[in-house]
Amino acid sequence: MSRIVVIEDELDIADLIALHLQRAGFTPILAHDGISGLALAKKENPALVLLDLMLPGIDGVRVFKELRRDPRTLHTPIIMLTARAQTEDRVAGLELGADDYITKPFSPKELVLRIKSVLKRTGAPAPRATLCAGPFRCDPTCLQCYADNQPLDLTPTEYKLLQYLAEHADHLCDRTQLLRAVWGYSDAAISRTLDTHIKRLRAKLGPHAARLETVRGTGYLLRTA
Repeated sequence: MSRIVVIEDELDIADLIALHLQRAGFTPILAHDGISGLALAKKENPALVLLDLMLPGIDGVRVFKELRRDPRTLHTPIIMLTARAQTEDRVAGLELGADDYITKPFSPKELVLRIKSVLKRTGAPAPRATLCAGPFRCDPTCLQCYADNQPLDLTPTEYKLLQYLAEHADHLCDRTQLLRAVWGYSDAAISRTLDTHIKRLRAKLGPHAARLETVRGTGYLLRTA
């Protein structure tokens, strides 16, 4: 059974989540503060981390950043769980690189479905050959992209975004297509997240930044020549 680390300080909510995860066939591993949750996530090699943002000890944002710095949890899917329901908070969470963002109160059934969706979307892919598109090269075996054979310092989300654009090089990728491919769904609330990631990715492409073109009102295009 897939292990899910649940970092939630409200004991009744944590127990409710654990109950429904068990019913769905998962193995929940609970932590009730940021420090122990961070240690568990690094130790247990979970399939996914369910992370509350308002935690004692270390807050959820710091836990998230620490997990993304550690090679053991760099690519572990993380769903943020929080009482902050404002669109701005959700966008901020997704811009950090969270795989999903769920607000309280929530439906346990929906929570399980969202977990399954993230696991399906982020599951280990079948081995693929290195992808080349003009000066860019994406190596799926180490999740690393290169420009002119020089490694690019990309976040996991930026890697997925550049890889998808490279797979469709010289073809227009509309916004809905990119949101679904990289984030799993095309909710208008995260549309700004796409623009932010494109801006950051373009900044990291150096002399090749102009190859990542904006097609106003439609989407983006990666040119190889």
